[in-house]
Amino acid sequence: MTKILFICHGNICRSPMAEFIMKQLVEQAGRADEFEIASAAVSTEEIGNDIYPPAKRMLVTKGVPFTRRAARQMTRADYAYYDYIVCMDQSNLRWMNYIIGEDTAHKVTLLKQWVNAPINDQMVNDQMVNISDPWYTGDFAKAYNDILQGCQGMLKQL
Repeated sequence: MTKILFICHGNICRSPMAEFIMKQLVEQAGRADEFEIASAAVSTEEIGNDIYPPAKRMLVTKGVPFTRRAARQMTRADYAYYDYIVCMDQSNLRWMNYIIGEDTAHKVTLLKQWVNAPINDQMVNDQMVNISDPWYTGDFAKAYNDILQGCQGMLKQL
């Protein structure tokens, strides 16, 4: 079984969207029994909170099923447990280093690295590697589309 943990800052917008989008994609592909998929935060700011209402509305609009959940912070044990730890932006990577230290097992990627490229390709600018945080931008449609493309690329490569 392949275990995937999606990471964003607060675990109320991007990472839960990625979690439920990926769950839908693997279900549609008839591969749900091959994956365990979850999400977490790098910060403690939103611990216990459910998905942010505009993110929920985007999932509903796109027909992505989701369940009520409580935001949680990633732990060092998560690093040991999950096969892939997939961050939404470079800031998440920096924060995660405080939690896990060095990525010695090479489990950590950025979601956009999975779009139309092998995961080891070098990305050159923030636009190419970061999924903008809709908490700040208000653009949940762009975040959804970027996350969907990343999840589709990931599933294709796995």
